[in-house]
Amino acid sequence: MEAPEQHNKSRVVKIDSVESWDFYFNQATNQGCPIVVHFTASWCIPSVTMNPYFEELASAFQDALFLTVDVDDVKIRFLVRSSGLGTIYIYMS
Repeated sequence: MEAPEQHNKSRVVKIDSVESWDFYFNQATNQGCPIVVHFTASWCIPSVTMNPYFEELASAFQDALFLTVDVDDVKIRFLVRSSGLGTIYIYMS
């Protein structure tokens, strides 16, 4: 008998719109939950290289909300002042 295949569900939420950013950010803030955000782009090799480590952090810190934002897909730059990609912000309420 084969063992059931295990699926590692990601704890990192991919933000796909300004509306989803607002929803998750406001919900976590209202609950007093720390928020960790990785600003990335698919063409940025350092950003892509950081993804597995960001996933590991999300698994290790269960009480924080981990978000990833592809800056080419979602124009949230006006909300944050990021000087480069591969940037990780931590918001504490």
